[in-house]
Amino acid sequence: MKILRLHYSLVFIAAAAVTSRACDLCGCYTPQLNAMPQMESAFSPSWAAGIYGAVGEQFTRFATLQLDGSEIANPTGQYLNSSITQLVAGYDVTSRFALQINVPLIYREFKRPEGFQIDRGTVCGLGDISLLLKTVLFHYASPARRSFEFQGKNPVAIEHEPDFTVSAILLTGIKFPTGDSSRLEEEFHEVDIPGAPESAIHGHDLTLGTGSYDGIFGEQMAMRYKNVFFETNVQFTLRGDGAHQYHFANDLVWSGGPGYYIVRNRDIIFGLQCVVSGERKDVDRFRGKKAEDTGITSVFLGPRLVASHGRWSGELAVDLPVSIENTALQVVPDYRLHGGISVQF
Repeated sequence: MKILRLHYSLVFIAAAAVTSRACDLCGCYTPQLNAMPQMESAFSPSWAAGIYGAVGEQFTRFATLQLDGSEIANPTGQYLNSSITQLVAGYDVTSRFALQINVPLIYREFKRPEGFQIDRGTVCGLGDISLLLKTVLFHYASPARRSFEFQGKNPVAIEHEPDFTVSAILLTGIKFPTGDSSRLEEEFHEVDIPGAPESAIHGHDLTLGTGSYDGIFGEQMAMRYKNVFFETNVQFTLRGDGAHQYHFANDLVWSGGPGYYIVRNRDIIFGLQCVVSGERKDVDRFRGKKAEDTGITSVFLGPRLVASHGRWSGELAVDLPVSIENTALQVVPDYRLHGGISVQF
């Protein structure tokens, strides 16, 4: 059925995006294009070609110091502003399989104490590129409704979109060590100076890449009943051996929540979603020992706007911390802004 094939094409780029919501080195942007009504009459035949592109952006402000989960004073005003832009290209290989490549571009600005001096600087460049395979595990759509409208004296059949749809996608992939990991060499040279303020920003916070080949596993689920929808997105990163004797811990990031399409017709979609997201990450290892200032469990809450028009789709979201439990001394997020724009050719 042509409508169903078209729906599978859009499902590949479905579900709420994880634009590196938690760890700045985790999470692959998956553009949100499944909002549009799955109606054959709403699209031109060229949409079935299965090629799509997107740009995702995330900005995170780290300016709060926490020691073992409790906020402490920040007398030196240390902070880290992190901006990650992900360039995405994808192609539907078949009606159930799609390939996607994510190319991250990273820019970070920081201020931190270094002994009795203040160190300011920036790092920027290519991050770790990811290659993803998306597999449609399950899709169901209730029978489409049909009505008739008269054009002159002749009745014309109008087929409406299904009232209920649900889809589940398996995400697998590999992250390549394309990002510069030389900042990890700072870990060899860190020295505590008595009486000097302690820095909460280290080489593992500034590095552009992990220096490891990492496995990516996840799921995406999208369910809709008329204008009400619910989406979830989970990604687990299995870390390989890193560079400079530094090994990042495995990382789990997740998000999900209910939403409502305020406008939903053949041409325009506009919706609002309440999203709960978070991360669970154990401590990293350096020279075979635990890097105590790297473990974190966090929960965020915030609104997300989604919109679509024609071949274009976009989103904009804000994440505010609800709970952050961290190990040792770390600079943790104050807020996170992320969004994206997508197009299907």
